[in-house]
Amino acid sequence: KDFDGWAGPLENCKVQDGAIVWQQGSGGTIYTKAEYTNFVARLEFKLPPGGNNGLAIRYPGSGDTAYVGMCESQVLDDNYEKATGDKIDPRQAHGSAYGMVAAARGYQRPIGEWNYEEITVVGPKIKVELNGFLILDCDLSKVTQFMDNKSHPGKDRTSGHFGLAGHDDPVMFRNLSIKEIE
Repeated sequence: KDFDGWAGPLENCKVQDGAIVWQQGSGGTIYTKAEYTNFVARLEFKLPPGGNNGLAIRYPGSGDTAYVGMCESQVLDDNYEKATGDKIDPRQAHGSAYGMVAAARGYQRPIGEWNYEEITVVGPKIKVELNGFLILDCDLSKVTQFMDNKSHPGKDRTSGHFGLAGHDDPVMFRNLSIKEIE
């Protein structure tokens, strides 16, 4: 309904028809004021062609969440390369622990349809389910190879905010819920 409980560049988004909608050309990470250690987040998202966003996991509240947070779980059109002409590393595909571990592809619904995602974070482990299919199940503490040999200093963070990492595209999110795991 509104951005109560959220922080960050909220002016870059709007709430429309029960969804958080990123404004075209606006980026930055909006995040929950609450911090989480172990949790399950459930949400729905809808992408435009070539759409790019991300889920900020254990975000400290400033900086590039892909590197200073535990990770950014990529939210990206599975047909990104066709839509934009840009080539991506497999660790940039939807559901991937950005730059560290590649997720399985091919489980997104067509552009314009809502997708359902569940992400579970316990300790250094992340599991991502997309539309009922497991696309990522990894332990970031075991990652030693990084995209472009650029390390992720936040990958071992044990708590932080949950957020949405906008990348200038009108990506939509709705029905977001977060449940802490003891």
